[in-house]
Amino acid sequence: MRRLPFYYGWIIVAVTFVTMGIGVNARTSFSLFFAPIVDEFGWDRGVTAGAFSFGFLVSAILSPLMGRLMDRTGPRTVMELGVVLMGAGLLLAPLTTQPWHLYATIGCLVGAGSICLGYSGQSLFLPNWFVRKRGLAVGLAFAGVGIGSIVILPWVQLLIDRTGWRSASWAMGILVLALLVPLNLLLRKRPEDIGLQPDGDDAPTAATIPPPSNIVDPAWAVVDWTLARAMRMARFWWIALGYFCGLYIWYAVQVHQTKYLVEIGFTSTSAAWALGMVSLIGIPGQIALGYLSDRIGREWVWAIASLGFAFCFAALIALQYAPTLLLVYVMVVVQGFLGYGYTSIMGAVVAEIFQGRHFGTIFGTIGFAALAGGAAGPWVTGILHDIYGDYTLAFIIGIAVSALSAIAIWLAAPRHVRAVAGRIHRIAKA
Repeated sequence: MRRLPFYYGWIIVAVTFVTMGIGVNARTSFSLFFAPIVDEFGWDRGVTAGAFSFGFLVSAILSPLMGRLMDRTGPRTVMELGVVLMGAGLLLAPLTTQPWHLYATIGCLVGAGSICLGYSGQSLFLPNWFVRKRGLAVGLAFAGVGIGSIVILPWVQLLIDRTGWRSASWAMGILVLALLVPLNLLLRKRPEDIGLQPDGDDAPTAATIPPPSNIVDPAWAVVDWTLARAMRMARFWWIALGYFCGLYIWYAVQVHQTKYLVEIGFTSTSAAWALGMVSLIGIPGQIALGYLSDRIGREWVWAIASLGFAFCFAALIALQYAPTLLLVYVMVVVQGFLGYGYTSIMGAVVAEIFQGRHFGTIFGTIGFAALAGGAAGPWVTGILHDIYGDYTLAFIIGIAVSALSAIAIWLAAPRHVRAVAGRIHRIAKA
């Protein structure tokens, strides 16, 4: 490949930025489709939200297979497969007349596509391109979700208000296929595949001084981590629990937030604005917390993000009694700026513990647990609303799950295997 005047890893970041901006928000738009679908068909919220949750179950089942496919063929195959599946689901969803139609399209096809195009799929290869700047690079790439949300979600809401949710779904499907099919041909799995080194460093020679090692536990780091070996370790299960809880709270809020705000008196436009602003405010949050994780460690940033979601649930509960814009602003800021920090380090946590040839398979299997949490969050929240008539208990449970997520990642302790760039000096002193 012809040498570029800058590191090719930043092209990988740019492609991921655009893919995430469209792919993740295409799935998020279900939150905007949710209200008109419920109003049109009169289905229970639990049944309707169940289509979104079913998509997570499909994603969870496919996650280990996606990881194995990534290990064998690389990101271009995985991403293009995701584009085709998601585009087909969005184009077919407007034909819905029965609940199972929604489950087959938005649930099965869009869900299967989103596991490839979303946080899980991108985390399988993007961390390979950076070591010292891993958190920052991932934060920048995943910030595309915020830019996409402030552009795409209001546009989708405008289409829904003017022409209905079916036209909006068609438009999203066309956008996904037209833009993402050619763009993802630029992807490569790792810098070594094109003769480069992580972070754009020069290839080591006998005359160069090697960079300081970030390995804290050499005995752990030299192990060839297969899925079977990893699953015998407590760290694997702590990560799985932490990710299950993290996606539980993330999507419990995301799917029900818009309908909840409308229910307590806000307009559909204001509710859509709030959903979009969460991801927009997540842009500086993801970048800042990704950079911060390179300095202080992944566990601290995961705990900060968990605290953000706990505050978010508390604000949502308070909004029942004081539905003011000030509380909406608080909810948006803590959810977006703090909570979305999860995304900057999901790949880094697993990579720093189970780095190696089988990383994709290991991460994909952990993704099964994570996506099961993403499925459980909206479904349990919808069922609790249907039983009790409001969201209070569901939001209280969300606070508890936030705390459990932080504890689990702290116990996984990636800091005890590989140090982040800001902590390497401590290894030398030791």
